[in-house]
Amino acid sequence: MANPGEAAPVRRILLIDDDRLQFRLTKAHFQNFHVDAYELDWAGTYDDGLARLMSGDYAACLLDFQLGDRDGLQLIREAIGLGCRTPIVFLTAESAESVDINAMEAGALDYLVKGEINSRLLERSLRYALKLGDSLEALRRLATRDELTGLLNRREFERILAEETERALRFGHSLGLVMVDLDHFKSVNDTYGHPAGDAVLREVAGRLAVAVHSVDRIVRLGGEEFTLLLVQTDGDGALAVARKVCEAVAGKPVTVGDRVLPITVSAGAAALPADAATSADLVAAADRALYAAKSRGRNRAIAARESR
Repeated sequence: MANPGEAAPVRRILLIDDDRLQFRLTKAHFQNFHVDAYELDWAGTYDDGLARLMSGDYAACLLDFQLGDRDGLQLIREAIGLGCRTPIVFLTAESAESVDINAMEAGALDYLVKGEINSRLLERSLRYALKLGDSLEALRRLATRDELTGLLNRREFERILAEETERALRFGHSLGLVMVDLDHFKSVNDTYGHPAGDAVLREVAGRLAVAVHSVDRIVRLGGEEFTLLLVQTDGDGALAVARKVCEAVAGKPVTVGDRVLPITVSAGAAALPADAATSADLVAAADRALYAAKSRGRNRAIAARESR
């Protein structure tokens, strides 16, 4: 939010409509807005609109029902299936209630009939969609993220693991998994208190991020246990990441206030299909490797094949 006296930030809005006249009309409405500042871009085809929508460059999207031989409902469903979270306001020349219901069920956050649109109504609709989109995103974060570290939580990990396992088996790709556990973490909480323990967990979470690629997932399973889900990564690759994690954590003590705490982790690495045939077996294989790392002195990484 802008401070008093400062201009509000200009947010980019995408209009997907095969009629260029609608772009000109909408742009004229934008110039009449009283509160919010927006910049309008236009996509005149289904494919261009979908590509731009998936770019993540837009705060919201105005989407026409009719797009040549395809329609906006199909585009909404395809975009959401691809992970789009941009708020969408559906536009149509029809006033049938069924269109309204179908648009909302497909994922639109608001619905406007073109013949009824004026500047005030359009500004209100965009403001409503953006606010609702922010609220939904906050709810998604609460449902999928660990509150302390900001990492994915166990529930989201289980969902993503099922998806990635199915994809790996279907296309013949490897899928790596690294289980990570802080060594002697209970003594940190017992000696320095839980606030210090929380600070250590946040710092370790940050160090895990340097060991993975952007397409990989980092999860806090709970307590002092983390896991890394590594797409298209075989057993050797997973072990290399596990070793990198150990080095990243042990390489520099964690500073908490005026205390300098040496922290280490143990890690177990496994991969589909070499070490397991199912997602449950993959987790079990990585967990056995983690236990082996613990039992062999901690502060080390062990591959599943070494723990059998």
